[in-house]
Amino acid sequence: MSTEAMARERLGAAPWLRMAPLRAVFTALDAASGRTRVVGGAVRDTLLGRNAEAIEIDLATTLVPEEVTARAEAKGIAVIPTGIAFGTVTLTVAGTGFEVTTLRHDVETDGRRALVRFGTDWTEDARRRDFTLNALYCGPDGALFDPLGGLEDCLAGRVRFIGEAAARIAEDRLRVFRFFRFSASHGGERFDADGLSASTAAAGALGPLSAERIGHEMTRILGLRHCAKTLGTMAEAGLVDLDTGVIDALRHYERVAVTPALAGRLALLGGSDGQTQLQRRWRLSNALVKQARALHEAAGLIAAGKLAEAAYRQPAAGLAAVDIAGARAAWTREDCAGLRGRFALYKPPPFPITGALLVRHGFAAGPRLGTLLSHLESAWIDSDFTLTEAELLAMAAERS
Repeated sequence: MSTEAMARERLGAAPWLRMAPLRAVFTALDAASGRTRVVGGAVRDTLLGRNAEAIEIDLATTLVPEEVTARAEAKGIAVIPTGIAFGTVTLTVAGTGFEVTTLRHDVETDGRRALVRFGTDWTEDARRRDFTLNALYCGPDGALFDPLGGLEDCLAGRVRFIGEAAARIAEDRLRVFRFFRFSASHGGERFDADGLSASTAAAGALGPLSAERIGHEMTRILGLRHCAKTLGTMAEAGLVDLDTGVIDALRHYERVAVTPALAGRLALLGGSDGQTQLQRRWRLSNALVKQARALHEAAGLIAAGKLAEAAYRQPAAGLAAVDIAGARAAWTREDCAGLRGRFALYKPPPFPITGALLVRHGFAAGPRLGTLLSHLESAWIDSDFTLTEAELLAMAAERS
């Protein structure tokens, strides 16, 4: 079977192509006449056999935004002008949203935003996209439209800029980070030589990019199953500040972790106070930073042999933190698996002593009470939570 026949078979059988909401949009936007096609990720990942069910669907059309809006509203489809200046509206059918963007080309760009002109030339629209594997279109019958030969690159895992790499980056400097992300997610962490050279040359000119946009790309990279090699290459290119020790830990993390995860990598990147710096640099959410800090703390306790304390202080983070500790210390998979098994046996009960209880037993309130309470808690943890309330009160009396 030829690659073209294979592509048509996979696209024609895609569950999303038969979704009633998408068919409604196709009908409203005259897709049968070639005016509207699905573009980008849905097509690319279906050709690769990925995400056949849960997939975002973006569409390109020769219709201008005003006509898209009029046609959609005439069919009772909700319209949200999400990026009207760039020709993008979001159509919502039965709770499913579809971004629809008019064919266009960039008239002027400053590396962050572009002045665009709408058009009807599908090949010209394809040429303004970033990588050949993203310039793939699909009609309502599953027919592939591949104006730039992106199918072969897609199936081979080649992440290649369209045209001249430096020119594509000059249009939008965020494409440097996208190059590394797609090289990790779809390229097997292999890097096209021209793309890598152009990205390295652009590394010193990324200042105008917002922290939010960079952070969005970096968190997507860090959430992939494999990205350590990519991060090492980014460090060599001057895009991230990571020393060889951190890169080695990230590589080892991928070998020992049950499921390498974003928060785990942030814990490895951040060090003792680095999560705050990363949060500021990449505009990370408070919840994500809190999770990374918990993993960092638990991993430190586990590395020191304090499994009971890790289970007590960070019960939600503990099992995943074993892999963080293992990555830092270059433990084997077997070492990590054994520790995870031991850690799972710890089921800490509530600490039986409170400050109020100590006061009721005659201890004076104040700073010394807090110090005493902390000492008792540490002793209780060290006993594997076996010390009773009576034994802890007796210990408190001895120290008073």
